[in-house]
Amino acid sequence: MSEREILSNYVYTIVASLVQNGVEQVVISPGSRSTPLAYAFAHTKEIEVFRQVDERAAAFFALGLAKRAGKPVVLLCTSGTAAANYFPAIVEAKYARVPLIVITADRPHELREVGAPQAINQIHLYGEQVKWFAEFPIPDDAKPTLPFIERHTARAVAIAMSAPFGPVHLNIPFREPLLVDFCDLPTLRYQGNILNPYSLSDEAKSVLEKRITQSQKGVFIVGELPLNTDVHHLWELIRRAKWPVMVESLSNMRGNVPEDCKPYVISTYDAILKNATFKKAACPDTVIRFGAQPVSKFLSMFITESMPAHYIVVDEDPMFRDSTSTATAFIHAKIDHAFGNLTIESRMEASYLALWQQAQAIAMKHIEHYIEREQDEGALVGKMLQCLPEASDVFASSSMPIRDIDTFYTPSEKDIHIIANRGANGIDGVVSTVFGYSAGNSRHTYLLIGDLAFLHDSNAFLATRYQNCELTIIVMNNDGGGIFSYLPQSSVEHHYEDLFGTPTGLTFEQIAVMYDLHYTKVTEPAAFVEAIYVPNEKPVRLIEVFTNRAENVVTHRKLWQAINEEFDAWLP
Repeated sequence: MSEREILSNYVYTIVASLVQNGVEQVVISPGSRSTPLAYAFAHTKEIEVFRQVDERAAAFFALGLAKRAGKPVVLLCTSGTAAANYFPAIVEAKYARVPLIVITADRPHELREVGAPQAINQIHLYGEQVKWFAEFPIPDDAKPTLPFIERHTARAVAIAMSAPFGPVHLNIPFREPLLVDFCDLPTLRYQGNILNPYSLSDEAKSVLEKRITQSQKGVFIVGELPLNTDVHHLWELIRRAKWPVMVESLSNMRGNVPEDCKPYVISTYDAILKNATFKKAACPDTVIRFGAQPVSKFLSMFITESMPAHYIVVDEDPMFRDSTSTATAFIHAKIDHAFGNLTIESRMEASYLALWQQAQAIAMKHIEHYIEREQDEGALVGKMLQCLPEASDVFASSSMPIRDIDTFYTPSEKDIHIIANRGANGIDGVVSTVFGYSAGNSRHTYLLIGDLAFLHDSNAFLATRYQNCELTIIVMNNDGGGIFSYLPQSSVEHHYEDLFGTPTGLTFEQIAVMYDLHYTKVTEPAAFVEAIYVPNEKPVRLIEVFTNRAENVVTHRKLWQAINEEFDAWLP
């Protein structure tokens, strides 16, 4: 057998095993050492290939694809620093629990640590940021090689797709020559993975039934949920328990709310829980949380200060998330029909539920008034959410965009999904992630982002030169890091703008010209609403909204003060 045949059999076995185990998409960055696998992926009709020449942007693009599909996506790059550029997206994938199969091509062993070009130590390159690492053998004609890589590839997919989802890393060395034959996928002996979800055990059911039935002041909290979660099971639990439920925007339970569940939905908890008197009156005896801890600092403080007698965290990972260190119990389970079928009888105190409902009504009144009257970023975000068409997806950048979404996205009958990179909460790679998320999405996607995060990932637009992209980008340009204006650093004028405000004075019309985007400049609130409604003349649209950082802070604080003052007048 020739070297070319050996290499061809090797790479097509890897691709066949990936396809066998449910992989449908790959993001490739060009490079020489990854040539054999790049050819094999490109020639395989079962695989959809995306291209991005910037490896950092490519990794976030793959992250977005995987977040949308809820399936593993392959990343492929050459050896050297190309692989190092994947690191930020891999960190986000780990903490956001997104399945990625990271494949780094490598130099053969005799070219490592001897001064050969484009050769770095890629063994365990991503350390504990990946769920699993394996180095494959050099392609050869030894009998055990192909059966080994066939099953090791299947293991990689199984680990990435086992709860909690996450990234895995395969390092694959190749010797020259690197060309392969173009051929069909081989028939494999291994038939694929069958994974078993963690359903509620009888013991867990008993604990939940007892706690829900016996509690008179219970509260549900729903944060960002695992990929592929069916929220109908939680709605069934909520309507039967009749507890107030704090729904974070990332839970995707503020949109398309069932009519009979609306009385229990509390979306304004961040504003409500700024009031000390209300927090004292609303102390729960039981809290049950699904998904990640929500963004709200004030909700976390409420849990810490109230110290409920029972705080149950339901999580798919034994390393359950509890940043407040107040949980009293953990239930290892996937959210499924078992939660909606619990045998429970609500004994919720009517006055306790009414307290939360009245607080929600007061905060909603002020928020709606704010959206109608004010002209700052928060009001504009509220207006945007009101005028978005049915079946829209909104990706919110970290920093102020996700916080404004969480404040101004009120319960709605519209089917609107909110998505964000909240694993590590960084502002890097946001635009690339959204390009990946929007690829092949049947729903139109909108990105809400600040000027610094936008600049941080301007290479993302290279993706538009290699595949069809459809997206509306809304940049809130307040010329700097707006979130720092709300933090203690803003009280120290010395060095503030240099170190935290970091204004650039840049505008983005020329980026739109460079990449042939539909550009709209907005300086007035009325023009912003019009811009949302205007049909896109080109597949990617950039709406640049000019705002004022100082004004944003003043108006946000006026809103919180108004809510707080009415609470003080209402509560004894």
